[in-house]
Amino acid sequence: MNSGSMDEKAKREFGERVKTAREKAGLTQLEVAEKADMTVNYYAMIERGEVNPSFEKIKGIAKVLKLKIIIS
Repeated sequence: MNSGSMDEKAKREFGERVKTAREKAGLTQLEVAEKADMTVNYYAMIERGEVNPSFEKIKGIAKVLKLKIIIS
């Protein structure tokens, strides 16, 4: 990873983990997006691994889905 951005594999894996957590929580993409203060289209792109979300967006999603953020 350069310049702090996620590579394609990391974006895809992050999106898959977020989607799994959302489904486990019984929430729709729209519900998570609204609670995390982003558009549903942007949130869907995160789940598909198409965008490199900011740390603020990641924190918002983590709060909604009650996930811990671990930086290694």
